[in-house]
Amino acid sequence: MVVYNFKKMHAVPTAMELIDIVLMRTQRKTPTVIHPGYKITRIRGFYIRKIKFTQQTIHERLTQILTDFPRLNDIHPFYADLCNTLYDRDHYKLALGQLNTARTLVDGISRDMIRMVKYGDSLYRCKCLKRAALGRMCTLLKRQKSSLAYLEQVRKHMSRLPALDPHTRTLLLCGLPNVGKSSFMNKITRADVDVQPYAFTTKSLFVGHCDYRYLRWQVIDTPGILDHPLEERNIIEMQAITALAHLTCAVLFFCDISEQCGYTVEAQCTLFKSIRPLFANKQLIFVVNKVDQQPWETLEESKKKLVEDIIKNDSVTMIEMSNATETNIAKVKNTACDMLLASRVDARVAGNKIKSDLMNRLQVFTPVARDNVERESSIPESVMRRRQQLENKTTPDDEDEIAMLGSKKKKFSRTSNSGYAPTVSEDDGDNQVMEDTEKFKTAREHMWENGGPGVWAPDYREQYDLKEEDWRFDAIPQILNGKNVCDYIDPDIEVKLARLEKEEEQLAKEADAANMEDCESDLDEEEEAAVTAIRERKAIIKKEAHVKNTQNHSVRGRQIRNKPLNKMHEIAVTSSKAIHDKMDALGVDTSKMIERGRKRERAERGRKASRSRNREEKMSDDEEDVDMKEPAGSKTAAKKQKRLDQDLVREEKGSRSHSRPRKPTDVGVKDKEAMRKVEQLSRKEGQIKWSRGHASQEGDNRQTVHLIKWMNTGKKRMGTSYCR
Repeated sequence: MVVYNFKKMHAVPTAMELIDIVLMRTQRKTPTVIHPGYKITRIRGFYIRKIKFTQQTIHERLTQILTDFPRLNDIHPFYADLCNTLYDRDHYKLALGQLNTARTLVDGISRDMIRMVKYGDSLYRCKCLKRAALGRMCTLLKRQKSSLAYLEQVRKHMSRLPALDPHTRTLLLCGLPNVGKSSFMNKITRADVDVQPYAFTTKSLFVGHCDYRYLRWQVIDTPGILDHPLEERNIIEMQAITALAHLTCAVLFFCDISEQCGYTVEAQCTLFKSIRPLFANKQLIFVVNKVDQQPWETLEESKKKLVEDIIKNDSVTMIEMSNATETNIAKVKNTACDMLLASRVDARVAGNKIKSDLMNRLQVFTPVARDNVERESSIPESVMRRRQQLENKTTPDDEDEIAMLGSKKKKFSRTSNSGYAPTVSEDDGDNQVMEDTEKFKTAREHMWENGGPGVWAPDYREQYDLKEEDWRFDAIPQILNGKNVCDYIDPDIEVKLARLEKEEEQLAKEADAANMEDCESDLDEEEEAAVTAIRERKAIIKKEAHVKNTQNHSVRGRQIRNKPLNKMHEIAVTSSKAIHDKMDALGVDTSKMIERGRKRERAERGRKASRSRNREEKMSDDEEDVDMKEPAGSKTAAKKQKRLDQDLVREEKGSRSHSRPRKPTDVGVKDKEAMRKVEQLSRKEGQIKWSRGHASQEGDNRQTVHLIKWMNTGKKRMGTSYCR
């Protein structure tokens, strides 16, 4: 259980950020407009509210900062000394004290200015007092710039401190730099501490956890400690000294007898003696490390004697170990855990707290005789009857059983129906003694004898309570609509079902044979391939027609010029006699119409003849020019001639770049006057321009300028976001 969690501390804003937060919140949360006609009492309340809201916001922010940071006098001494080592206790308390003073001064400014606003006799005077109050509060916050910046740095560093629990079971690793502390921690815990072949790789405390005897153990890796006076030790070394001084733990002092760490065995023993007072009331293990490089047996006698003197004088446990070969790593961990666990148990037993708590939890009763009557033991009648039966037929086994009954060591299994519904076979007497003396097998024993769980299941029919015991294993009838299903089942139904299935199988085979005979064809392979290709082509044509019919197309009328669509391919009636007969049948005089048609035909024929003569003359002139300019048979002449022929054909046909104008009746208009009005209206609609006030529709793509609300609302004053 971690007691302190510094990661939950809120970020500390800078002085300017805090001023922005306070002023912006005041503007958002309080009214911003004073309308003409407000009474002076309402104006005073308007500005009093702004002053008080600003003061409350500053008070809440500063209170949150003061609450988040721990008080050094209220936390564990280990954390208090660690903060003193890392952050300087005086500077830390001074910064928090300045914020507390600033909070008190802001409250006083608010109280004084509100009292003055209450006596303001005009809008201008109340406004000036409000500006003075907010300005003085912001000035106080500006003066806390250095304190807020320092506390933010402290917060960032404290959030990175390891989550230590000073009260739990702890193993502490200490020693000179580069003696194998971090390597040992990586071996026994899930921590990943950086290990490098140079001194002071570990510059702060690292925490790991391991399990032993179903308990969670905390392992702390400390930075290396050098052998010099306490006043000369730096911040890195002081972290290890602080942990040794304040944590109740088992200490593992590492000694590198191979001297690869850069320090001799004598220097390591001297360091042990200098920090020996810090090991008071702690379980101590002297770990001789790197025995793979320098075995303990081959160590020099002088060095070995120094280590042995420390062990004898200080009653220290020594264990040889090697991180490289993992020799005795588990032994070191288990020994340290056992020693610490035993000491914790002894400390609790020796204290008065556990005794008082134990007596409060237990309640001991001593029986007291209620009278002086002597009460002898009572033997049940069933036991007496059983004894008599065994005495009548004495055998070696019976003699043993009698002796057991006499000594009351034999326990009979009894059957009891208490708690169950009464049955017919149940006697009214007391519990009966089972006559069989054989050992009764439980359902669990039967289960393991017959395959185990999932294979064997007990037969619960033995427990059925029926009138006749022989009925228990009978088949349970299936009842449907109040009738027994077995009464309506034909006993020969299985035989009939098999016969019916065989008959159906035979019919299916005959049907397959008939289909095979019908499928035979007189066509050869080529003809069958042709038929298949025709069928495939037919299917493709059907699909194309379906796709074509489902595509979008213009809607046409069912008749064009009074002629049905299914008769559009027929030749129209053009002879004068046919027209005369048809119109006479309708009762219309066609003499003038036929005469007019004949005149138009003669005029058209005359124009065609004149055009043909002109064309022949022009072609003859062009041929003469070509003969004069180009030699006969040249490619250039052939190209020019071809181009001239194309121009002549184009002139005969007339220009078709634009559609021919249709008659008014073709577009649904009565006459030329109506046609003129339609064209005029269409031109007028095309000339309508988009006006600014025109209502926009869903198809309009016009983009208007949108003003951001939060940037264009509220009061606009001269100045900046820091000072208004």
